[in-house]
Amino acid sequence: MSGTENKHSKRRLRSSYLTTIISISLVLFMLGMLGLIILNAKQISNHVKENIGFSIILNKGIKQQEVKHIKDLLDTESFVKETIFIDPDVAAEEFQEALGEEFVKFIGENPLLPSIDVKLNAAYANPDSLANIEVTLLENTKIKEVFYQADLVDAVNKNMKKISLYLLGFSALLLVIAMALINNTIRLSIYSKRFLIKTMQLVGARHSFIRRPFVAQGIGNGIVAAFIAIGLIVTFLYYLQQQFPELIDFKNIELYGALFLIVIILGIIISWISTNLAVRKYLRIETGDLY
Repeated sequence: MSGTENKHSKRRLRSSYLTTIISISLVLFMLGMLGLIILNAKQISNHVKENIGFSIILNKGIKQQEVKHIKDLLDTESFVKETIFIDPDVAAEEFQEALGEEFVKFIGENPLLPSIDVKLNAAYANPDSLANIEVTLLENTKIKEVFYQADLVDAVNKNMKKISLYLLGFSALLLVIAMALINNTIRLSIYSKRFLIKTMQLVGARHSFIRRPFVAQGIGNGIVAAFIAIGLIVTFLYYLQQQFPELIDFKNIELYGALFLIVIILGIIISWISTNLAVRKYLRIETGDLY
């Protein structure tokens, strides 16, 4: 009978151990994914902003050498990420395909002017910088007009700031929830050992002696759970990189190393604090209240 009870007890302990680790792993995975979003927020923001650009409309009849000279000068500017020359004949063909009509024949000439499309570096994708760039570029007599959507640029910048604030608020809330979930998971695990804790206390064991093995096991669980969470994050990152290669760059080892280190530290600290609090509770509780 006692052998059966021992097997049943060991099975329950093993189940409790696995449940604790899996629960902590999932919470740490959730925190890790949030940390990944925060750490990559700047890269995502830059990606959005660098898709904002403007068009430089050149004078009609400008020579090819003059176009090349302007393009080469632009490529040396700090605000420029990429420049593309748009030939008016090519632009007319694309425009005709979009309209489905040969407007050049109807008008008698190609009304489109040569232009250069400029993609900005993220730091300059704001209304003030664009206004200054426009003034500087228009000093060149070969440039007729600088065209960009000021409202779109302003809207993108405002929305990115709002998203950053919402993300920080959500991060703080999720961290509190995650700590509460891990704390409850560990408390349930310690609850199954409350009689062992009280027995050790009754035979005269010091509180620090009683807490030590539980805390050590809690920290061990936190480390194992952290590595499981890291494995899940790496798997998810690999899948995400296949779908969106421009957003996920595995070359930034320091960034991901910092994220994984944070996950491990969180696993250790939260497990340590929660285990300490749970054991302390059953050390203080009266024997009759254990039931």
